[in-house]
Amino acid sequence: MRWWMLAACTVLASLTFADEGNRETRLASYLSGAQFVGKFTVDGKEDKSPKTEHYTISKCEKLPEADKYRLTARIKYGEVDSEVPLDIKILWSGDTPVITLDAMWIPGMGTFDARVMIHSGRYAGTWQHDAVGGHMLGKIVKAEADPADAPEK
Repeated sequence: MRWWMLAACTVLASLTFADEGNRETRLASYLSGAQFVGKFTVDGKEDKSPKTEHYTISKCEKLPEADKYRLTARIKYGEVDSEVPLDIKILWSGDTPVITLDAMWIPGMGTFDARVMIHSGRYAGTWQHDAVGGHMLGKIVKAEADPADAPEK
């Protein structure tokens, strides 16, 4: 079972976003059905182990406004487990997409700032939630169906 995940990660990692004319479409396709699986740290608590985080993007679409995308994302960290539509900025550093949040209010969660770079099937960046912030990093994989979301038989 792990071989297909390795194959999927290899294919995803080989994608390049260099062609500006088509990169928005390819990025939206890449992020649709993607899961960010990793860890986050909290500044001032370096003696604690990083905590697990999951972000599942069920859909990503390019919006008409420059650098704007709508992500429908399920966010899981700590006690939070919520699916929300997010209209976010994704800027480009050369051929590397950078998710950019500036004082973005997320319903039920609060206000966030973040810079998260996407490269070679991985993500890494910084986050800020009010006075608390830290780092985040992990892998980007194709999301598996959550058995809890399956229709009842």
